Amino acid sequence: MTPPLLWYFADPMCSWCWGFSPVIESLRDDYRERMKIALVLGGLRPGTTAPMTAADREEILHHWRQVHERTGQPLCFEHALPEGFIYDTEPASRAVVTAGILDPALIFAMFKAIQTAFYAGGHDVTRPGVLAELAAGLGMDAQEFLRTFDSDEVRAVTRAHFRQARQAGVRGFPALILQQGTQLHPIGNGWQPLDAVRAAIEARLAA
Repeated sequence: MTPPLLWYFADPMCSWCWGFSPVIESLRDDYRERMKIALVLGGLRPGTTAPMTAADREEILHHWRQVHERTGQPLCFEHALPEGFIYDTEPASRAVVTAGILDPALIFAMFKAIQTAFYAGGHDVTRPGVLAELAAGLGMDAQEFLRTFDSDEVRAVTRAHFRQARQAGVRGFPALILQQGTQLHPIGNGWQPLDAVRAAIEARLAA
């Protein structure tokens, strides 16, 4: 019988996904022997071209404050989202796909490295040079990373991730869907504490 597969739909530039980071790490440890957990890049704001307005910035920082209060995850508010910042989440998602192509074992590590750099470090993770530095920090060759990152293949795979999220009916992140055979069962949408997520998974597995 095929073991269950937990699909994790998330975006490296989604603040609630950053809040959820300790939960997904615990789940990956807890269920390592019982199921596979696969990351799907959901595509929060791919292809955005307009610089952020002051009102947009204030709204996003409001969400960030909520994330910090609810989850305790560190967020860097000083100098965050500087004037002229374009909140395009496609490059960060494409960087995770690139890491997965170069070394499948580094998908979650790259995802977390981007989150940490953006939310806790205040770095602009829309810039290829910043993403290449993060990749190098995980042991990838920076030049090979940039070549792969800029390839048509990786762009196509990244778009396929976004499509998979839409086809699964995912409209917000983070989201978890448990696949058992051909059956898909929603486990949770939005940030939830570890105990609640674990209880939902156990109930589904027992059923």
